Order: sequence, then C-alpha cells, then structure tokens
Amino acid sequence: MKASDKFRYRMQTATVSEKLIAINVLVFILFFLFRTIAFLFQIPSNFLLEWFVFPKDPGDFLFKPWSIITYGFLHSGIWHILSNMLILYFSGMFFLNYFSAKRLLNYYFLGIIMGAILYMLSYNLFPAFEATGKSYLIGASAGVMAVLVGIATHIPNMRVRLLIIGNIKFWWIAAFLVVLDIIQIPMGNAGGHIAHLGGAGLGYLYTTQLQKGNDIGKWFENIMDAFASMFKPKEKKASMKTVYRKGKAAKSSTSYSKSSLDKNEKQKRVDAILDKISKSGYDSLTKAEKDFLFQAGKED
Repeated sequence: MKASDKFRYRMQTATVSEKLIAINVLVFILFFLFRTIAFLFQIPSNFLLEWFVFPKDPGDFLFKPWSIITYGFLHSGIWHILSNMLILYFSGMFFLNYFSAKRLLNYYFLGIIMGAILYMLSYNLFPAFEATGKSYLIGASAGVMAVLVGIATHIPNMRVRLLIIGNIKFWWIAAFLVVLDIIQIPMGNAGGHIAHLGGAGLGYLYTTQLQKGNDIGKWFENIMDAFASMFKPKEKKASMKTVYRKGKAAKSSTSYSKSSLDKNEKQKRVDAILDKISKSGYDSLTKAEKDFLFQAGKED
C-alpha cells in the first residue's frame, strides 16, 4: 500500500477528535512555516494572523465575524498546542464511548464560541482590563475544556489511570484544571484563562441539560448539517416502478425483526459494559470490551 493510500485510510478511519487534532496541527505548521519564510525575507507576517484571531473589541469583531471560530485553530507555540491536543485526545476517547461524533463537534465549537464571548465581555466590563491595549484571543482551549468538562459531568466517578498519580476520579481532573484557570487569572494571560472557563461552563451546562432531555446544541448541529449538505453531490432520482412480488411483505417484515433484534442485543451488551465501568472503572474492561464500546460509540 502506498504512503498516500495509508494516509487516506488512516484519515477515513480516524475518530472525529483525531481529525480535529490533525486539523489543528496542520494549521499550526502552515502558520509557523509562513512566519519562518516571512522572517527570512524580512516580510511583515502579523497581518495574516490578525485576520483570524478573535479581538476584544466588538467593533473589530464586526469586520471579521469568522474569527469567533477560526481563533480556535491557532496556537502561540509548541507547548500551547501540545497540551491542548493531549487533553482533546484523552477526553475525546472517553466522550465517544457515550456520545456521537456530531455531539462532540457541538461541544467543541460551542465551547470555542462561548469562550470567545466570555473573553470579550470580561475585557469590556471588568475595570481590571480598562488599561489593556490591543488584545486578541487564540487557542483551542475553550473547545477542549468543553469536551473534557462535558464528559466529566456525565461520568464523574469513573476512575482513570494517570502516570505517577494512579487511579483518580474523572471529575477531579476537570475540577483541577478549572481551579487552575481561576487562580491564574491575575498572574497573566487572563483572557485565555477566562475563555477556558467559558468553554468549561458550556460543557457542564450542555451535559446537565442533556440529562434533563434538552439538547441545547441541536441548532448548531442543524447548521453544520445544512452547511455540509451544500458540498454533497446530488443523487439522481431513479424512476419509480411498481412491481408486485408474492411473499415480499413477509420477507421484509422478517428482515426488519432481525435488524431490531440485532440492535437490541447490541444495546444490551453496551449497557452491560457501562455497568461494569461504573462499578470497577474503565481499566477493568477487556480489550474486546473496549473495542466493542469504541466501535459502538462511532456508529451512533
């Protein structure tokens, strides 16, 4: 198999969180490659970045409304993107065991949007930021925090194994990062930490509302579906023909019953695995159970 074919196959089989990581890394490389070329030829490079970062001034935002999304795919350095992508991979792995890929995108993008809104409001309302000059926001942290806190709210008592530390409850990890952001606001990068809290708040609210039967991100999912449908090729409608075949109805009924039975059996196995996780933790699962749960999450 050619390298290009291997890459194409890997991207087709990657989870949605892995695809988000790939996009973030690609954008990071392209922007820093441009900055390197601009440095070598002594060409100003900030003009390109300014078109995609999120500004604190509402007036500036009106001239580039797309920045409320694009800022979430830009990072300031290696550690910035590395920490974000590691947390996204870790939280996304658990998230997709319980929710669909589309819902992860809802959390991620709505977290980015909420982080930007809270950042802008804070920099225009709090006296501490009155003397702040030109300021902008970059980074996927708000979206990453939305996914992490969202799944931690759903499975707060699941124990996960961390290197050196050992087994700890999922909500401890989310709570630690939230508290860390709060106490670091006066220490520097206040806008970034505020945006993180906006994403974390969105993740918590989204999950608690889902538990009540309310999908607050359905409107965003509908927008994404409508946007994606614009790029799908239109299928040709086949000519309609009525054909009568004796016994076809009975065969269709049998096929439907078998399909429903398979689905019920699959759901029973998923429920049994989830019960095992709640009692003994994720690490207690066998490899076969982990693979089955992972595949079931991708098919939802």
